[in-house]
Amino acid sequence: MIPLSSRTIYNLEKRGEFPRRIALTSRNVAWDLSEVEQWIEERKSSGIQAARPGNTIEA
Repeated sequence: MIPLSSRTIYNLEKRGEFPRRIALTSRNVAWDLSEVEQWIEERKSSGIQAARPGNTIEA
């Protein structure tokens, strides 16, 4: 659902920028679907575009 690496999601969580994970077992985690959907909607409505590697414009 979220095309980000596990490490990126972990880093976002640590900074409080992604919903917290729920430990299902010692090796499996999940996220609350409504929280993830809300996170997606907030990203869509913010108008902030992530920088894409290699797409820099120099003056």
